[in-house]
Amino acid sequence: MSSTRLTPGLSPVVAILVEHVAVSERRNCVVLGLQWGDEGKGKVIDCLAGTVDAVVRCQGGANAGHTVVVEGMKTVLHLLPSGALHPGATCVIGNGVVVDPLALCEELDDLGAAGEDLARRIKVSDRAHLVLPVHKALDAAIEAHKGDAKVGTTLRGIGPCYAAKVARTGLRCADVQNAERFQEQVRVLVAQANEELAFLGAEPLQVDEVLALIAPAIERLRPMVCDTVAWLHQAQEKGKRLLFEGAQGVMLDIDFGTYPYVTSSNTGVGGVITGSGLSHKAMGEVIGIVKAYTTRVGGGPFPAELHDAVGDGLRQRGGEFGATTGRPRRCGWLDLVVVRHACHLNGVDTIALTKLDVLSGEAEIPVITAYRIDGQETTAMPARSEDLQRVEVVKTVLPGWTQALDDCRNFADLPAAAQDYVRFIEEHIGVRVGYIGVGPGREATISR
Repeated sequence: MSSTRLTPGLSPVVAILVEHVAVSERRNCVVLGLQWGDEGKGKVIDCLAGTVDAVVRCQGGANAGHTVVVEGMKTVLHLLPSGALHPGATCVIGNGVVVDPLALCEELDDLGAAGEDLARRIKVSDRAHLVLPVHKALDAAIEAHKGDAKVGTTLRGIGPCYAAKVARTGLRCADVQNAERFQEQVRVLVAQANEELAFLGAEPLQVDEVLALIAPAIERLRPMVCDTVAWLHQAQEKGKRLLFEGAQGVMLDIDFGTYPYVTSSNTGVGGVITGSGLSHKAMGEVIGIVKAYTTRVGGGPFPAELHDAVGDGLRQRGGEFGATTGRPRRCGWLDLVVVRHACHLNGVDTIALTKLDVLSGEAEIPVITAYRIDGQETTAMPARSEDLQRVEVVKTVLPGWTQALDDCRNFADLPAAAQDYVRFIEEHIGVRVGYIGVGPGREATISR
């Protein structure tokens, strides 16, 4: 890129980042997490959202946590798209998302005046399924029933809602348009759920209490509901720029993640397509977000995990505590087997590497480049969690650096060892690292 035009209102570094997408022949953009979530998607999406016409959430629900830091103020978003903080962007919650009306209203209220403005810019798909108190009750009861074998869900009702969707017993946002009929449907849903809760040894729900609890949120949701598929196709035909926002990470994908320790939706490009109603031709550039080390929340295999003071240090320096649950994240070195797997599945064009600054101060930085199972070395991701649990990791140890990276704004500003770390990642996954995060704020981003 020989020259850059600065976008009014954006810092020079952010302007450089968004300019890359603006000059791309592919108008739209997909942003996905390539690990187990918490990669820093919110920051990248927030940076790019200022140059698009709409930001589109395509899957997941209020179990997702996106942290955005603007002018030193941290905002954690869950159900709302990360682009919500940009007043010029329409926020679309697509048909693949499961929508909790109570969580949506609470999140809007937490934003104050900005939430009132945002409520006028939100379009919620009439085909999106509703997360109701029955799903949350079932989520908690099922996890408790599993005992030590629990998956470690956020208890937000996401899994039971997707299960109801597949079983064809769920309620959709379109159903709220007929208030009387909707109440009847909720009564049936509660009766069915109470049978299952009784089997699990949990307390039954009182249908009138459920209806009273959700009524105000349903009233606020109703004006936001529309045919987002038609809206997105019309926007595409008019040449509008769309940013598709993934939730969670590829390793939590229901098909390609570490099953059964996964979420209940497709978290990659496939989920973007089915969860928005647009075809693959509309996706544009795919940007994959990779944390400079690896973290995971909840149960499941995690070959990179560090059970020592080094892992504790990464957790403290990186602030690795769940944005949604507050749970401490499990931490480990960067696992390139995971990243390569995610890149292959999603046709990733560009990597955005986040939290490189957290590695400052490490004398040596191991990177996992392969697994060894039963004496055989492989760079493929095992399908069975049991196999992944027992792999022996193959590492390459790279030299670390002591310099703080907070003030670095160009690649050349990074210490030589940090530059080599970035190049090593590129060589092993075959995808260019285009963006590097060196701090939490919008401005702390290097564009290459």
